[in-house]
Amino acid sequence: MSACNFNIPFSGSAEEILNKAKNAIESQGGKFLGDLNSGTFDVSLLSNTIKGSYLVEAQNLQLNIDSKPVFLPCNAIESFLIKKLS
Repeated sequence: MSACNFNIPFSGSAEEILNKAKNAIESQGGKFLGDLNSGTFDVSLLSNTIKGSYLVEAQNLQLNIDSKPVFLPCNAIESFLIKKLS
């Protein structure tokens, strides 16, 4: 269960991007906790859990995936999130 780290630049407010992230996670039955600066999330995927944290710095959303299924590559998670947050 290796970690993934990536940054997603965004325009608009931190509140807008975090609402999109929260909706994406919670629509899959996950939990999204935090504020406009930082927080944590977890979501189940095929009986496996993806856990991570986020940090907002200026117009950049930093995501750290701390735990994920071995069969799920980091670039697949990143592509999914970019699609959901754009």
